[in-house]
Amino acid sequence: MQNPHSRRSFIKQSGTAAALAATGPLILRGAESPNRRVRVAVMGLNGRGMAHINSYLAQPDVEIAYVCDVDSRALAKGAQAVEKRQTTAPKMIADFRHALDDKSVDAISIATPNHWHAPAAILSCAAGKHVYVEKPGSHNPRESQWMVAAASKYDRRVQMGNQRRSWPWVQEAVAKVQAGEIGKVTFARTWYNNARPSIGHGEVVPVPDWLNFELWQGPAPERPFVDNLVHYNWHWRWHWGNGELGNNGIHALDVARWGLQVDHPKSVCCGGGRYQFDDDQETPDIYLTTFDFGHCGASWESHSHHPYGFEDAQFGITFYGDKGLIIIAGNKYRVLDPNGKEQFTYQGKWNDADHFGNFVRAIRDDEKLNSPIDDGERSTMLCHLGNIAWRAGKTLQLDSTTGRLKSEADAEGMWEREYRPGWREKLAI
Repeated sequence: MQNPHSRRSFIKQSGTAAALAATGPLILRGAESPNRRVRVAVMGLNGRGMAHINSYLAQPDVEIAYVCDVDSRALAKGAQAVEKRQTTAPKMIADFRHALDDKSVDAISIATPNHWHAPAAILSCAAGKHVYVEKPGSHNPRESQWMVAAASKYDRRVQMGNQRRSWPWVQEAVAKVQAGEIGKVTFARTWYNNARPSIGHGEVVPVPDWLNFELWQGPAPERPFVDNLVHYNWHWRWHWGNGELGNNGIHALDVARWGLQVDHPKSVCCGGGRYQFDDDQETPDIYLTTFDFGHCGASWESHSHHPYGFEDAQFGITFYGDKGLIIIAGNKYRVLDPNGKEQFTYQGKWNDADHFGNFVRAIRDDEKLNSPIDDGERSTMLCHLGNIAWRAGKTLQLDSTTGRLKSEADAEGMWEREYRPGWREKLAI
């Protein structure tokens, strides 16, 4: 029988998907696959989703069983990419929850906008699926807590997409920091620069026929569709995104926290603002965020108006020790003595497949995850705290043992978001 969900016969079912989005998540259960082949559903096929497809297909004994997207154009593109390299055509679905009821599916791989990260991960864990979720792991601090609880409650492997944790050359550099090669390390400076254009002023327009906007919004309270929202500019609106701090700051701060071997800060402050354009962007285009861990500190700086960063690199992390520096910038790392003389340099490379391979082997062979969600969410929380500090206009004070704010009032209602009716009850763990 022909697969009714294949690219060749797919018909968008927007009415069903809209009803699912409006009523909240389905209560479904899955099961482990009985063999060594890992079957995956990839959710979100624009941007990072194609990297998910390519990285899974680079692994042995992995099958992409489903491709999921609310954009029918992306759905067809994703299915075609899989069919070119896999003998079995993936099923095509707009709503990923249909894959949760398939007992042969082992894992859900989430590459959606941020507001879907935690809800999709939590529902997947509850359905018995392992989860790979893009950074940042959550849209807000409360979701961070729920995700960690869900992974524990349902005993699922949940990996966050901070892929530098699996790059051998970054692992080597961090190991040198932790081993004391540059002495006592007291600070990590991180940065990300880019030349981002204005997003302009959007107009409310009819939803395109290729987009199921009801399902795109999912758990988030409904907003009108504007013509400058999808598929990227949601990053710069608080309702769906987390700004550049949650977009790229998470990568740099995760490496900093990893090298410094710290969990929760004592205080967080964030300066910056909206300086370049008069447009719909709500998040800062210039950030300077600092974190005090007591015995050491870290900072993250970002400029959205030019690509030139420190160390001639758009992205990087510098660890400062009393016996030298280790700089991870671009695709290399360097070791400098206290006077700035270079002692060692190594040219690395970007390889997404390493991180996905670790996730697959964790499912199949019980290999230790390089970025389990409980650790990934500690780094994500730094981004949430920086954004809250900026939006509230104050320095946040925390209990560095628990990571909780000393005064919950400082969050000013930003610790948790509002949901569409019926969603919070399904997500709170």
